[in-house]
Amino acid sequence: MKPIATQKDVAKKAGVSQATVSLVLSGAGGGSIPPVTILKVNEAVTALGYSPNYMARALRTNQTMTIACLVPDITNPFYPPLVRGVQSVAESAGYDVITVNTDGNRDRELHYLDMARQGRVDGIVGVFFGLTIQDIKPLTEAGTPIVRLEASVKTGGAIAVDDVFIDNYRAAEKLTEFLMSKGHKSIAMIAGRAGLRSVRVDGYRKALKNNGLTPRIELADAFTEQGGARATTSLLNKSTKRPTAIIAVNDLMAIGVMHTLRDNNISIPNEIAVAGFDDIPSARLVSPALTTVAQFQDKLGAEAARSLIERLNGSITGPGRAKQLEYEIIERTST
Repeated sequence: MKPIATQKDVAKKAGVSQATVSLVLSGAGGGSIPPVTILKVNEAVTALGYSPNYMARALRTNQTMTIACLVPDITNPFYPPLVRGVQSVAESAGYDVITVNTDGNRDRELHYLDMARQGRVDGIVGVFFGLTIQDIKPLTEAGTPIVRLEASVKTGGAIAVDDVFIDNYRAAEKLTEFLMSKGHKSIAMIAGRAGLRSVRVDGYRKALKNNGLTPRIELADAFTEQGGARATTSLLNKSTKRPTAIIAVNDLMAIGVMHTLRDNNISIPNEIAVAGFDDIPSARLVSPALTTVAQFQDKLGAEAARSLIERLNGSITGPGRAKQLEYEIIERTST
């Protein structure tokens, strides 16, 4: 039987110290290790078939080498690319990722915070619908880092919670202005009742107010195709004049809007234009292809994971940081 390779064997083959091997494999180098050295270590690991003993490392360092990624709805196509971004960064730093569906429920979110408090994961990247910074504060004070993926602009603060976000308010405002630039003056919005609804609705309201137009908002009970369809049916059944454009607060709802308009023989975009938010894969596949706001979820997830790893390896300490990423309006044939 071939002997099991050790870190000492990896160090000898790579021509570096065992301490350097440990830093590379743990991701704790904090950017201080030259890329050429990291490459040598990784090549030696592959050549020798070295496999870290995670159980021994957990006992030695009091770390599980596992982080949790909390999302409100794993069936929503918005979230898999985000999770993939988290996973790609975490795994390159030696961490496993468990993904948890919370349904945006406060009690479930608290349950997984408690799991971290018990030492079952080392940190959390999360999209939180029910928790406040005060709920999270005790965990960070106990030394467990948390990074939030946020819908609204953040500025950082004294509590060591990092935030990664796009400016959803401004994005919704710009999307509304985009429709107005195409001549639309009667623009409705379809939204859910919780989560990120208020930020995007407020941006939509701001754009209309700036141009002397009246908002028309129809709420649904879920951010789903079915929710979008029900809200559109309600909008069409009202006695007021039909809008010439509809913005949905996410692409799933927008697809529900499009199905309902088609069922009612309403042409898109000739009679009513439709726009969404998130640029999920099906947005470009529906007919007509959906105009939407791309958030680049994989980049959001990767940035959140990088922030968490920096907290875990101690290269960053102190107050919470805020990182704003870019969005882009993707024009397609639904408008």
